[in-house]
Amino acid sequence: MAIIIDGKKVAAEIKNELAAEVQVLKTRGIVPKLALLLVGSDPASEVYVRNKHKFCIDIGIESLQVQKDASITEDEVLAIVNEWNNDPTVSGILVQLPLPKHINETKVLLSINPMKDVDGFHPENVGRLVAGLPTYVPCTPLGIWELLKRYEIDLSGKHVVVVGRSNIVGKPIANLLVQKQPNANAIVTICHTAAPDLSHYTKDADVLIAAVGVPELIKAKDVKDGVVVIDVGVNRINDSSKESGTRLVGDVAYEEVAPKASAITPVPGGVGPMTIAMLIKNTLQSINRK
Repeated sequence: MAIIIDGKKVAAEIKNELAAEVQVLKTRGIVPKLALLLVGSDPASEVYVRNKHKFCIDIGIESLQVQKDASITEDEVLAIVNEWNNDPTVSGILVQLPLPKHINETKVLLSINPMKDVDGFHPENVGRLVAGLPTYVPCTPLGIWELLKRYEIDLSGKHVVVVGRSNIVGKPIANLLVQKQPNANAIVTICHTAAPDLSHYTKDADVLIAAVGVPELIKAKDVKDGVVVIDVGVNRINDSSKESGTRLVGDVAYEEVAPKASAITPVPGGVGPMTIAMLIKNTLQSINRK
């Protein structure tokens, strides 16, 4: 029977740890602050920002939440980021993506002070990750790493197959796990849906990380017995048996893969809850880095 890797439980544990860390900082007169910018009224983005704001309040750090109409200009967005860059009370900056099409996301991300880039997307922080230097690791990969550590899944010398090559998950988790350091030191393969036979790679995985955004792409036939499965996918599919008419599934066909796995993350409740916890962990790290 596979171990269910409970991201919700681990995120709650980390939340308590971060709250204790905040109290220590406050005794030194330091109050961390996360500045969040939301442009437009995308419902999913509003939920994400609201949850991040609530997490901050719950553990006792300041959350500066700014929402602007989708008609805001690129220069106005850059001016907000620049103001936060120069504000010594702001520990971390997050610009919620996606941005409206008339705003260059890359230009905005490049404008964030790398020392306040708690999302870990600035090229300077990406480069430090590749080089194995202290940096901000993007939040979802960092959450995956934390789950693997807390469930004591040994990665040294193991074959980790990452399905997906995004800058948000695939590339950074591969760079993180290949480093010669504790809780890493893995042999890492990155593959994606352009592979003529994806299962050729996935069947050889000791640890499979699926982050490609295709509902239930990975089937039981695509994995070997005893595999550890980390499912990053969050996909909504039609389901007439549900009152909403839809349900959430991952990139892995959970019901058929779980019996073959030694450990597996569910969707929802696996990797998802870890992302916000890691964002706040990075925000507190910004104080130590300074």
